[in-house]
Amino acid sequence: MQKIMFYCQYLTGMGHLVRSTEIIRELAKKFQVYFISGGQPVADFKIPNNVELIKLPALWLEGGEFKIAEDSLEVEEVKQIRKDQLITSIDLVQPDCVITEFFPFGRHKLLFELLPLIQHIKANYPQTKIVSSVRDFIGRQNLHEEKDIICDLVNQYFDLILSHSDPNFQSFAETFPNYREINCEIKPTGFVAQSFPENSIKSYYQLLDELDTNQPTILVSVGGGRLGYELLDAVIESSSMLESQIPHQFQIFTGPFMPKPLFKQLQKAASTRKNVKLQRYTNRLLEYMQNADLSISLTGYNTTMNILKTGVRAIVVPIGHYSKDHEQLMRTKKLKTLGIVEVINLNDLQPNYLAQRIISCLDKESDTNFTHLFNLDGARNTADILEKFWSQLNNY
Repeated sequence: MQKIMFYCQYLTGMGHLVRSTEIIRELAKKFQVYFISGGQPVADFKIPNNVELIKLPALWLEGGEFKIAEDSLEVEEVKQIRKDQLITSIDLVQPDCVITEFFPFGRHKLLFELLPLIQHIKANYPQTKIVSSVRDFIGRQNLHEEKDIICDLVNQYFDLILSHSDPNFQSFAETFPNYREINCEIKPTGFVAQSFPENSIKSYYQLLDELDTNQPTILVSVGGGRLGYELLDAVIESSSMLESQIPHQFQIFTGPFMPKPLFKQLQKAASTRKNVKLQRYTNRLLEYMQNADLSISLTGYNTTMNILKTGVRAIVVPIGHYSKDHEQLMRTKKLKTLGIVEVINLNDLQPNYLAQRIISCLDKESDTNFTHLFNLDGARNTADILEKFWSQLNNY
């Protein structure tokens, strides 16, 4: 059985972690998988049991600067430890394939460890294939400045690019206009959507115990939580206006990475509202969305996949690092054009206006036809593509 090492680093949110975990879940059915995770830990987040976890000392970004969990160390020391650990892991496992999530199309702040890693692989294990795993939109504003570096890295070190999008929604050529300068094969996989729990009946009844099914449920989520406070604050303010107009309950998830002071402010505001339930995190967001009457969220990759998979009515507020990352804005524009979501711009995020849009959206008939527009089996397709890729190599 071939050995695959999958490198995943999430610096701001947890979208890269969620998507990568869904992929390795499918890879582990065909390969021996080692998952390298370098982000801030998320309590209750589960890595598949049949995957070996290699945990790097955590690094993440706040205000554009690296943060670490180890109080006794400096950032530069953690960087060196991580770089050494990656090289050691390669030497111990000697994988047949290494997948780098989003690199080299992003993660250039991690060149201190990723460049030595791929150089070590090429120098010492030339038979090991290096693959890049890329979301639907690269979305970085400075992409034009780094396109030459990206192409050079791909052409020098990479054997395959996996584009986790449905070409009917967004092609790789659209997100990376210089694709013709890339020499290796580019394979679209379809979207990577989360899977429902294996024991879905038991999980369903557990969820019903937590929800008041006699009232419409409005699910509100903001991914990891470092972004999106403005949305949650507006939702809680609007709840007082909605309480007398429509029966409903808000189920809000702030995300595990929302700063404690902001979480406490939301917690205090929610404590006075009978129609608001506020929690940090759930590993069952897809199930909540399946049972919700309306979803209000940002437009990160995984939340969008949940909307597509469940067919829930959705209001989205694209909030991102607009100065550097236009991913959510670009994705939202396409979703709106297709009539899949209702959109509220950040500048219009006022409680009165939000309350009106919520009522309007709940009054509309739910249309789940768009759930069949796109291929959502990207995780399984990724495993199949790599299996076929390996088979073709062995036939040469």
